[in-house]
Amino acid sequence: MTTLNPLPPVEEQPIASVAPALANEEDWFKPCALIPVYNHERSLPAVVAALRAADLPCVLVDDGSSSAAATVIDRLAEQDGVFLLRHPRNQGKGGAVISGLREARRLGFSHALQVDADGQHDLSGVELFLDRASQAPDAVICGYPRYDASVPKGRLYARYLTHVWVWINTLSLAIRDSMCGFRVYPLEPTLALLDRVRLGRRMDFDTEILVRLHWQEQPMVWLPTRVHYPADGVSHFRLWLDNALISAMHARLFCGMLLRAPKLLARRLQR
Repeated sequence: MTTLNPLPPVEEQPIASVAPALANEEDWFKPCALIPVYNHERSLPAVVAALRAADLPCVLVDDGSSSAAATVIDRLAEQDGVFLLRHPRNQGKGGAVISGLREARRLGFSHALQVDADGQHDLSGVELFLDRASQAPDAVICGYPRYDASVPKGRLYARYLTHVWVWINTLSLAIRDSMCGFRVYPLEPTLALLDRVRLGRRMDFDTEILVRLHWQEQPMVWLPTRVHYPADGVSHFRLWLDNALISAMHARLFCGMLLRAPKLLARRLQR
């Protein structure tokens, strides 16, 4: 078990092995999976098993889970190639991802594939995402969702409000979906951004980091990914608080867009 000291606040899916795709890569390409976890003890074991079957190391961030969930997480962290970072108190999804990105870099990884612990993501796409990351190591490899019939219609339609605000705040249609968390981050430029700017720590994180990476002209590659909502899935989206945080984030980004508008418009004209 690889258990690390906590940082201060700030049905099983078969997939092809990643190892053959990475066998000829240089030593610099060292990806891992980053899984923020908050009381996902039922779905997490299958997610970890699928990723480890693909020879992909996993960094688990226990974001203040219950004792029952922590017991399951501890058992998973006894496996080789599974690393555990634990927050004593819940910091939110964004806080967990930020801690995990920093820990992945400390462990010597070059890229981190963010994967939700609730089993929504189709892990058969792992090999393709990592292959694209190895070909474009400076790019963020972003998934845009392909939903099945399990998606709640209210959640599906509500996403379009964020889509519109992202298009406004980037003066571009380049970001196809800012809310899908299945993506590969190149750690060096991502952590450089996190060192400069304090981003949202909760459900506002996924969108804000993509907008700010777009502002700094970070390359992005977009790949479709299937998303399924399990009938017994656990959602930690807090309707009023998280919507308030997301609204505040869009307001901040809008002000940032106004300051960057000449540069963003000039970039569009050059293409």
